[in-house]
Amino acid sequence: MTRLESRSLNKPDETQTSQNRKVEAVNVAGGKVVRFTLQPGWRWSQHVKPLAGTERCKNPHFGYHISGRLHIVMADGSDLDIGPSEVAFVPAGHDAWVVGDEPVVVVDWTGITGYAKG
Repeated sequence: MTRLESRSLNKPDETQTSQNRKVEAVNVAGGKVVRFTLQPGWRWSQHVKPLAGTERCKNPHFGYHISGRLHIVMADGSDLDIGPSEVAFVPAGHDAWVVGDEPVVVVDWTGITGYAKG
């Protein structure tokens, strides 16, 4: 049965924190929504790769960027900067890093399954 449901990312079901990042997740309607907060200096290949054990991020991401700028580079060399008020899809097989001095905040509807913990 379908029911009306609301959850707050300010009261997450799960929180992961490590160097330069915070991942907050809520379970809603059988799915998971995540808020990533990535501090200046954060880079996937430096801070997550050792935990994930893969050359590039193997999770796709589909999210809304609230603040900050994130630079994405795919294995084929294609790249993209994503910033505030943009909705983006990032396929598996990428590296990413924060550009500038402002934290990146992204709400992501995919990509948390199997995300590296640490």
